Amino acid sequence: MIRTPAIDWLTLAPSLALLAATIASLMSAVLVPERRRKNVSWFFCLAGYAGAFAAAAILFDRSPHSRGVIANALFRDRYGALAAMIVAGVGLLTTLVYYGERSTVDRVGERFALLASAGGGMILFAQSANLLTLFLGLEWLSISLYVLCALERERPEAIEAGFKYLIVGGFSSAILVFGAAFVYGATGTLNLAQIAGKAPSGDLFLVTGLAMILVGFAFKASAAPFHTWTPDVYQGAATPVSGFMAGATKAVALLVALRVLSLSFSAQEHLWTSAAAVLAVASLVVGNLAALVQRDLKRMLAYSSISHAGFLLFAIAAASSLGTRALLYYLIPYGAASVGVFALAALHERELGEPATLDNLAGFGWRRPLSGIALWIFMLSFAGFPLTGGFVGKVYLFAAAYRSGWTWLLIVGAVATLVSLGYYLAVVRAIYMRPVPDEEAAAKEEPPLLDRMLSTAVFAAVVVTVGSFFAVQPLIDLAKHAASQLPL
Repeated sequence: MIRTPAIDWLTLAPSLALLAATIASLMSAVLVPERRRKNVSWFFCLAGYAGAFAAAAILFDRSPHSRGVIANALFRDRYGALAAMIVAGVGLLTTLVYYGERSTVDRVGERFALLASAGGGMILFAQSANLLTLFLGLEWLSISLYVLCALERERPEAIEAGFKYLIVGGFSSAILVFGAAFVYGATGTLNLAQIAGKAPSGDLFLVTGLAMILVGFAFKASAAPFHTWTPDVYQGAATPVSGFMAGATKAVALLVALRVLSLSFSAQEHLWTSAAAVLAVASLVVGNLAALVQRDLKRMLAYSSISHAGFLLFAIAAASSLGTRALLYYLIPYGAASVGVFALAALHERELGEPATLDNLAGFGWRRPLSGIALWIFMLSFAGFPLTGGFVGKVYLFAAAYRSGWTWLLIVGAVATLVSLGYYLAVVRAIYMRPVPDEEAAAKEEPPLLDRMLSTAVFAAVVVTVGSFFAVQPLIDLAKHAASQLPL
């Protein structure tokens, strides 16, 4: 007689909500009349992310202690639940932005189905309790994003982005699963909680597996020197998709990396914390210096994302409860600002019919005053200015690194922050201080209906970005409860 494991439906609820939204959006592409197809598939995707957020919030409240469920395939804990809330929040905003994306071919059902599917994979990835489930979640989210990047195949840039992401992403997944095989060979288990207890001291297979797993996560987090796919993919993919990847994919990659490293490789902490510090420095140097010379806005934001991966790696190098709290807190305003700034890039592209650059952004702040204010708020948050959540997040990350003895890392981070002002403030300068080439283009116009969805997303992103500075204590409390369930 085969015993089937008990199913914890609440743990699965966030992923199942998005899986249901995926199926419903796909069915709408077949069954719903063309004139209503966009609204119906969009609604299902939005409802899926809203349901996932609500389910994750309930799961957070009802999971005071971490435990394995469904034959120890998934963790039921607040750490995974908060990760699911971050992904669902970014997905909600992205769905609003994606509503107005233009396309020469009707693929709206597939578009929203893939967006919902990617979110479901990210949540499963964040809840994984063994290396096999982790790989399944990783492939679920990755395949959805590969197709989503290349969905608008009429644009050569989209095909190029999807192809590059597929090749590099497949390569990184192969490295990660090969590393998992080495770990299994050394310990005889794939369970994250059991690996540390069964790991032989100084085993070459185990250390090799650790290195390969770390490289796999670095690829997904866009950390240098494993970042080469990021600028081309962000530039070629649909702009809302780029924002989703910046805000959600990076978040789950780093959160899962911290869980795996702290839980399964505690005895090798000196190795992976040093590796994280080296990756952080490389990401800060490459990301900031390359961003300084970019003229295309999306490409500049891609290098900015690489730089932020460097700051977020401070938390992994710190390997402490404070670092975990800093990582969880920082991802909230960072995710909101990422979706918001890519949304404004999408708005500008829809108006001009061409990619957003520092040159054609001239006058944007005067033509759309509220959007201009939102854009410089996001830029200041990325740079770590006060009155934004980015300021608190960076201070928190720096404090975690300092308490763990990484003083030299703080110096590199401070210099990198100063360098980043060169390109963040260049955007503010472009939208306000450059002459407008056509005065008629600067005339104020009522935004069309499709842009009001985008404006709603931008407004919500501004509220989170600024609100996370003033409502810092409730968010830190959430992060504290989640971080307490990791062995740091």
